[in-house]
Amino acid sequence: MAARRSLGRRFGWLWAAYAVSTFGTRLAFDAFPLIAILALDAGPTEVSVLAAAGFAVGAVVAVPLGPWVEFRRKRPVMIAMDLVRCVALLSVPAAYALGLLGFGQLLLVAVVVGAADIAFGAASGAYLKALVRKEDLLVANGRLESTSWTALMLGPPLGGAALGLFGPVMTVVADAVSYLLSALGVRAIGGTEPHPVRTGQPARFRAGDLLDGWRYILAGPVLRPLFFNTLLNNGLIMATSPLLIVLMVGELGFAPWQYGLAFALPCVGGLIGSRLSGPLVERFGRHRVLLTAGTLRACWLLGLAFVGPGLAGLVLVVVVEFGLIACSGVFNPVFATYRLDHTPADRVARTLSAWSVTSKLSIAAMTALWGLLAAVTGPRAAIGIAGVLILATPLLLPRRDRAPHDERDAAARSGG
Repeated sequence: MAARRSLGRRFGWLWAAYAVSTFGTRLAFDAFPLIAILALDAGPTEVSVLAAAGFAVGAVVAVPLGPWVEFRRKRPVMIAMDLVRCVALLSVPAAYALGLLGFGQLLLVAVVVGAADIAFGAASGAYLKALVRKEDLLVANGRLESTSWTALMLGPPLGGAALGLFGPVMTVVADAVSYLLSALGVRAIGGTEPHPVRTGQPARFRAGDLLDGWRYILAGPVLRPLFFNTLLNNGLIMATSPLLIVLMVGELGFAPWQYGLAFALPCVGGLIGSRLSGPLVERFGRHRVLLTAGTLRACWLLGLAFVGPGLAGLVLVVVVEFGLIACSGVFNPVFATYRLDHTPADRVARTLSAWSVTSKLSIAAMTALWGLLAAVTGPRAAIGIAGVLILATPLLLPRRDRAPHDERDAAARSGG
């Protein structure tokens, strides 16, 4: 089967590095909001501000990193960003142990980690396209996606248990160590990587390079609708995340481990979805799977507005999240492959960076807006409003399929 074929030793090391860092991050699932609530007595507005500021300021800081990453070797950039995230995260338990941890430090660390996340994502996306054959990209993205959902399935309950046993910062230590191990894994990939060359462009950095990623996205009839669809869909989902923490842990009295469990069990759906993405594409075609899964994933969020206390409320969250995550598990690897196929190799880092920057800024803005909305209407009503609005996002999915960028280039060269 295609999903079982070997993609080589070098991809194996990249996959291992991704797995360990992803597991560390999921072990620290919502660690900063939980630290803010449990250790700093933060309320809904402060928790939303923490999430929003980390996304927004981190994204702004990362704006020049896209073109910077584009014209540098990707592995050294990935290693450097792993080490930056490791050091930044270790400052949190150090300050906590000394009794010096404050809300401002959490904000600063969130910003640094957010900027490093964007740079790492841009570099790793470009590196993956160069490392894996075109026909293996969907398999590679499916494996990364299944790893992500497996980590999210196992990490939160273990993180919740660690938080209860060892205090609110132990999972942050684990996350920091995971980035160190990731850096070692990326280094072990080995091989040679040529220095990128700016063909037909000045050798020096230009201010206009900052906008190249957005220009390419917005000019493309395929990438543009996907861009706005994912911005709104992800923004609405993420904007409700801190509100759901407040609703479940605060108002409804769920324990942190129960909150983690409610999001761990449904990740089986993501694992199943990511494993099915390849066979579904082979049977029904990539565009049809993209359109169907993208539509279905918008139908679940509204259900979270009806969560109540006790076992029934916990089961409702599990069922709703299972449906949402299963559809996302199918959609995400297909979308990631679609985006890489429609982006030329010398623009991948800038395009992915621009995409990620805008995504984080939109998430930040919507998280802050929903925090203010929750202060007026309450967390439950704010979640319900997001659930209604997200139903319109499938209208932004591309209605027609188009040849990938590489195929258009080949046709142009052959006169077709």
